[in-house]
This record gives sequence, structure tokens and C-alpha cells, in this order.
Amino acid sequence: MIASKPKPIEQIVEYLEGEQSVIIVVCTGCPEGCDSGNAEQLAALKQGLAEAGKRVADTIAIDFLCNKTLIARRLMAHLDALNEADALLVSACGIGVQAVAGTVDKITHPVLDTISMGGFQGLWPGEERCMECGDCLLHYTGGICPRVACSKGLVSGQCGGADVDGSCEVDRSIPCGWIRIYERLQKLGRLELMDQLVAPLDHRNLTGDVKYRTTTWWALEEPAIGTQLADEADGD
Repeated sequence: MIASKPKPIEQIVEYLEGEQSVIIVVCTGCPEGCDSGNAEQLAALKQGLAEAGKRVADTIAIDFLCNKTLIARRLMAHLDALNEADALLVSACGIGVQAVAGTVDKITHPVLDTISMGGFQGLWPGEERCMECGDCLLHYTGGICPRVACSKGLVSGQCGGADVDGSCEVDRSIPCGWIRIYERLQKLGRLELMDQLVAPLDHRNLTGDVKYRTTTWWALEEPAIGTQLADEADGD
């Protein structure tokens, strides 16, 4: 299970500058489990958007946003709303945001910051990965995470070491993450986002506030504690 916490509504509204109509895509898996994607949080998000003059055209709940096949099948039923909306707000971990962005040609903004819990990545295997940095940058990069797509983890643009075929100088078998980001933003007509300066990572965000480390879902991610709980359950 991946843990997450809601971004400040002010930051989300800033993401939506120039965009009025949005669709909220909600993962009902991990975020709901750690109370960052429950009905109360969703209602607070909608209220904050309404106060900022934004219109929520639709809300789409999907069980596992780490499963792109499931995403595609569920979103097909909302094609008219998707075509009319200016952007998508995705309430999910970094994997879910990347999976949605890779499924539809629509600018996608994260609603949550993913916190490192030391557990596994997503419930459904896929190519997307999340560093669980606690400060999701996917708004600026077209839904492709530079911290994992770039072999050097660069967050402010490519290093200039890519080959003429677009491969990474660190590993020629993989494409340059920042070329991928450029091509995605170009396709979405949002290249101006590459002009945004991104602050260095505050490593204190990696594990979040101490209150998160005293919860049951944190304990379940600790191998020793999780095994102990399972043994106790079997003993009962």
C-alpha cells in the first residue's frame, strides 16, 4: 500500500490557472485506505475548487489507478466530458497520476503528495514508478516523473548527454526522460511549463509528518511488524 496526503488547495488552484472545467479522477484503493482520498477529502476539494471559480464537470472513481487497462475502459464511458474538460485532477499516488496521463491526451494535475512508507509500488504491475518524494512534480512535466524517468533524477531539464537517437547517456537502452517530457508537453501544447523553476527536494517530505508513522497502515508496511500481525491473526 502507498500512503499519500492532500496537496494544499491553493497549490491545486495555481495548477489550474487558465483552466476552468476539470474532471476529478479518484483512486479508491490506497488513497482511501489512508484517508487522503475519502469522501470527506473529495468534498473539501470540490468546495475549494468552487470557491476558486472552477467547475467540476465530472467525478470518476476507479478501483486501481495503477492499472492502465482499467483506466482506459472506465474513462471510455466519459468521453464527452473528457473532450470538453480543460484538465484532469487525479487523486492518486504518483503511479496513478502517471498512468492516467499516459492513457489520455489531456493535461493532468496531481491532487496528492505520495509519502514513502517503505512498501511496494502500486497494486498492479506496470512501467510507472514513484519515488514517493512527498512533493509531486507531475503537473510541470506532463505526467512523467523526472525523478524516476531521468537516470540522474534531474528536475529542471535534461543534462545534454542524450544521444542523437534520444537515448540516455547513462544507459543507451532507455530513452532520455526529459526528451519524453518535452515531447509529452509539446503534444499537450504546454511547453511553457518547462520554464517553471522547481525547488530542490526537501527530504523531510519523504516520510511526512511523524503522525503518519504512528498509524496502523504505516505499521503494516514494516516487514517485521506486518509479519508479527499476520502471525497473531493466524494464531487466533
